[in-house]
Amino acid sequence: MDIGSILTTFRHVAVVGISDRPDRPSNAVSRYLKDAGYELYPVNPSLDEVIGLKCWPSLSAIPEEKRKLIEMVVIFRKPADVPPVVDEAIAIGARVVWMQLGIANDGAAEKASKAGLEVVQNRCVAIEHQRLGL
Repeated sequence: MDIGSILTTFRHVAVVGISDRPDRPSNAVSRYLKDAGYELYPVNPSLDEVIGLKCWPSLSAIPEEKRKLIEMVVIFRKPADVPPVVDEAIAIGARVVWMQLGIANDGAAEKASKAGLEVVQNRCVAIEHQRLGL
């Protein structure tokens, strides 16, 4: 599946590693996605709320009725911190794992792919959305 298809098909997005600081890319990208009509599920164990949305400590902590809606997991974490996020993404039944610009973990990507998830590495979801004119 190409990036354009991913961005038009999957509209329920968990953002792992979101920051409450407006100057951080995770915050700016999340606001962009929210404004573009995506349903967001912020994940950061240090926050209760961010960009006007409830924030959860982990993907598995999101209540099941919301968790089962999540299609795409966008990751703003260091490459070394990606594998457990991918494990959770697989466990909750996500369809896509998207590692943001500057983030890649080939082992985690291979695991996600073998589990049937689409994988994007080292790309910014907002830049791709804008580039494709979506």
